[in-house]
Amino acid sequence: MTLFDIEPYLVRKSALINRALEKRLPAKNTRPAVLHRAMRYSVLAGGKRLRPILCLAAAKAVGGEEKNALIPALAIEILHTYTLIHDDLPCMDNDNLRRGKPTSHVVFGEANALLAGDALLTLAFEWLATAVPLPPHKTSDLIRELAHAAGSQGVIGGQVEDLAAEGKKTNASKVRDIHLHKTAALIRAAARMGGICAGANAAVLKALSAYGTKAGLAFQIADDILNETSSPEKMGKAAGSDRARGKMTYVAAHGIAQAEKMARRLANEAMASLQNLKGNTGPLAALVDFIVTRKL
Repeated sequence: MTLFDIEPYLVRKSALINRALEKRLPAKNTRPAVLHRAMRYSVLAGGKRLRPILCLAAAKAVGGEEKNALIPALAIEILHTYTLIHDDLPCMDNDNLRRGKPTSHVVFGEANALLAGDALLTLAFEWLATAVPLPPHKTSDLIRELAHAAGSQGVIGGQVEDLAAEGKKTNASKVRDIHLHKTAALIRAAARMGGICAGANAAVLKALSAYGTKAGLAFQIADDILNETSSPEKMGKAAGSDRARGKMTYVAAHGIAQAEKMARRLANEAMASLQNLKGNTGPLAALVDFIVTRKL
């Protein structure tokens, strides 16, 4: 499997995603204007757009067309943004910087930030309800996939466990369990939803599940390492905050050197899961390699 130059690919696909988000989000002067300004502020603040790009790449990897996966990709991104808005709230991680800009509650107030997150979560499913995957799949399959990844057994459940673990003795098994839900669940869903849009069968979806889970855990390990070793200027958000809060992280559980080895092993395993897919798997392979080598 040959890796290709990921940087120009990310630039092109990010621009595609950004144009579509700009067009589809409610205009900033639509009433209530403060809510729609807050929604647009957080969604359009930047970011790597890895989850929606991964969804598009997964559709291509199974022999489909990325245009069929665009609406689900956008839904994933605005749902992801809602999780970031809520994570940053004073009642959660109380962060003041995200993507190099003041967080939503700093700019719009805590209540409006909370409601902007709620509105983005709801809008994600409104958009997703208009998506039409290829047979044998139905729109409801996409809705179910994203809802499960986002709910009490996915992102929200992982956040609850993450908050509850703060300040407690680090447990490697607990760290993995937290981030299987908080981080890997949505990345896994992005891969599977791309496959669903392209009409993937059960065996192909199983391969995409393995890829997404491994890539998601690798992403979290890389994030934990960057939080410990990078700076706010490079990351666009607080650095060193995990240790300050007593978070259960891969770095706390294993140390930086071992965590780096784990991330690389997971990336290699994610790539290996793509071997039998019939489409262009180059972007998916390059994406997971980028995940573990990124510097921000």
